[in-house]
Amino acid sequence: MKIKKRTAIAAIVFILLLLATTAMAGDPNGSGTYTDDVAGVKLATNFAWTLVAAFLVFFMQAGFAFLGAGALRVKNTVNYFTKSYMDFSIGALTYWAVGFALMFGGSKLYSGLDAGNSIIGWSGWFLTGDAYDVSTLMFWMFQVVFAATAATIVAGACAERMKLQAYLIYSGIVTAIIYAIYGHWVWGGGWLATLPYGVGVRDFAGSGVVHAIGGFVALAGIYLLGPRIGKFNKDGTPNVIPGHDVPMIVMGTFFLFFGWFGFNPGSTLAATDLRISVIAVNTFLAGAAGAVLVCYYTFIKTGKVDIALTCNGALAGLVGITAPCAYVPTWAAVVIGLISGFIVMYGIRFNDWVLKVDDPVGAVAVHGYNGLWGLLAVGIFADGTYGDVSGLIVGNTSQIIAQVIDMVVVAVWAFGTGYILFSIIKRIVGLRVSAEEELEGLDIGEHGYSAYPEFVIPAPEDGLRAELVGAPEGANQGVKT
Repeated sequence: MKIKKRTAIAAIVFILLLLATTAMAGDPNGSGTYTDDVAGVKLATNFAWTLVAAFLVFFMQAGFAFLGAGALRVKNTVNYFTKSYMDFSIGALTYWAVGFALMFGGSKLYSGLDAGNSIIGWSGWFLTGDAYDVSTLMFWMFQVVFAATAATIVAGACAERMKLQAYLIYSGIVTAIIYAIYGHWVWGGGWLATLPYGVGVRDFAGSGVVHAIGGFVALAGIYLLGPRIGKFNKDGTPNVIPGHDVPMIVMGTFFLFFGWFGFNPGSTLAATDLRISVIAVNTFLAGAAGAVLVCYYTFIKTGKVDIALTCNGALAGLVGITAPCAYVPTWAAVVIGLISGFIVMYGIRFNDWVLKVDDPVGAVAVHGYNGLWGLLAVGIFADGTYGDVSGLIVGNTSQIIAQVIDMVVVAVWAFGTGYILFSIIKRIVGLRVSAEEELEGLDIGEHGYSAYPEFVIPAPEDGLRAELVGAPEGANQGVKT
């Protein structure tokens, strides 16, 4: 036993020494990068722009936290905030250690990212060696907040019944492997980016890389989890389970919308790329169009305006424009946003009535289905004025082929790997809390306290038994015994 312990310690010391000896190979203080001339000023401006954009995207985590918590019941608020907060905490470490190297190794975009092929990268581990460089770390900072965004999409979809430890295992693996490998294929110079159709797959800010990955991994998760107790009646018809705080939903959407101006315009990685004005306007218009469509469509049909669903319409428009934002004219951004609004409404209905899966916040429809739409929109609406990307509106029939291939690949990759991952986690620690804990609330069961203790009224034991008797088949699915 002592020998094994000493061996482990020796291995750790060796790794630390290896990291230390390679740490100074790049340009960690910027003296070899910055110059006192026009080029140096432009470089510094672009550095600042990219980092500020990264900070805006990081702030989107607050938006996800507010929106998701508001859409859930009060008894699960602490649990959801915990998952949302730990997404970027765990994701930062796994992406630093593994994900960044898998995603951008071989891209040669920055120092230390030389080794890799069209399938996977293998350089930039732990940001050491040549990757310990001011430019590479700037790029890493921008990319890690994207990785955390992809991970946190799943939190809302799987809310109110997934075990905390199961979720945290998922969160680390998705940022390190699932997100990173697919991201390499599109953003890291991989095989999708170099398809012989058009200019290869183009996904400017991540309708596919971020949103479709998160959305279809979420679909796999909720399929294996099963619905919340009370979501579906015995005849299969769905029930609405309202959240506890509409103001939080609206504020969360405002935060997300604001952060999207880092997400999309920031993806230029350069303030000197004046296309940022077009990207910002397209982003704004698509989000507004999605909200307006849902607002008036529901008002015409029901005579009522549903602000929570309208917020999802805004987010749908933002997801839909994320891939084509740099390549399309402003009128196309409006069209993309309007179609996104229809997709989110009917996507939620499709999940409830056809797939019979339970997604408390509509994440699969917002991010998954609209992520695919965003990829397709590039092939339709790109007008050839930026990046040589042109679509059907200017007579190019080739680009859309690449985009359709990408749609299929991302859906299969995300759902397939997500299904495998959640199946493994289910066997190891279980996916779902007990029915008793679900009814009581995950705040008490997983954390031991409530977000609003003055409003907590314990359910009588007889009432709990009555609820369990009426629980749908599969309510305990995924519980490890």
